[in-house]
Amino acid sequence: MISPPADTCCLVVTCPDRHGTVAAISAAIAQLGANIVGSAQFSTEPEDGTFFLRAEFHLPGLTDERLEQVRADIAALAREREMEWRLSVLSKRKRVAIFVSREEHCLLDLLWRVHHDDLHMDVVTVVSNHPDLREEVERFGVPFVHIPVTRDTKPEAEQRQIDLLAGDVDFVVMARYMQILTGDFLDRIGCPVINIHHSFLPAFVGAEPYAQAHRRGVKLIGATAHYATEDLDEGPIIEQETSRVTHRHGPDYLAYIGRDLERVVLARAVNWHLQDRVIVHENRTIVFN
Repeated sequence: MISPPADTCCLVVTCPDRHGTVAAISAAIAQLGANIVGSAQFSTEPEDGTFFLRAEFHLPGLTDERLEQVRADIAALAREREMEWRLSVLSKRKRVAIFVSREEHCLLDLLWRVHHDDLHMDVVTVVSNHPDLREEVERFGVPFVHIPVTRDTKPEAEQRQIDLLAGDVDFVVMARYMQILTGDFLDRIGCPVINIHHSFLPAFVGAEPYAQAHRRGVKLIGATAHYATEDLDEGPIIEQETSRVTHRHGPDYLAYIGRDLERVVLARAVNWHLQDRVIVHENRTIVFN
C-alpha cells in the first residue's frame, strides 16, 4: 500500500440534497487554501433526496491549530446546510483492537497486512476468550489479552474489555470472535465494531454451517463484513464476496474457500473504514470505493 499523503484531509458529508451543495462545499474548501484531489458523491433521489459526499483535499502545512480552524469553518457551513459531517487526516494511523476466538485465519491475515503496511493502522491489542493464539499474536509484537467468557461471567468479561479499550481505540474488529456482543457493550465501547461471517445466514445457523450447506447442495458460498449491532449479524453491510461451488466440493473444501473469502472481505472492509470511505445511513451503507 502507498501510505496516505501528508497534509491530506477527508471530509465526509450527509445532508438534504439541495441545489448548490457541491458548490458550497467546494467553495468552503477553496477558501481554506486547500486543493480537492478526489471527490465522490451520491444522492438517493434526483430531487429532494439525501446527499452523500466524500472529498479528499490537500492543505499544505496542516498543523493542529490550522486543523481546528478547518473544523470551525466546516461546522459553520454544516449549520447552514443541515450537514452531518466528519473530518479526518488520512495520514494519521488509527488505533485498532482485534477480538478473536480460536480460528486464526482472519486475525493472522490482518496482522500480516499491518506488518507490511497494507493496512494503515496500529493494532494495540488482541483480545480473545481462549488462550490458544497467544504465541502467534505475540510474534507480531502485539499484546495478547485472554479474557475468558462464559454465560455466567459475560457481564464481567465485557466490563474488563471496556476497561481495557474504551477511549483508547478508534474501532474494533471481530476476526471470527465467536461471542455475541451485547447492546450494552456496543453502547459503552464508544467506537464502531466490524464483524465478519459466512454469508449463509440466516439459512444455516449454528455449528457446522458448511456441512449444512453441503447437505443442501448449495452452489454459491460467500462472506459478509458488516458493522456490529445489537441485532446479531444484521448490521449495515460494508462488503461481500462470493464463489461458485459444485456437487464435487465437500464440506472441507467449502470451508477452505469460505476462509479465503472471509480474509479478503474483512481486509477490504477494514481498509475502506480506515480511509473513511463508508457512510452508514439507516441500516445500510454508502461505500465510496
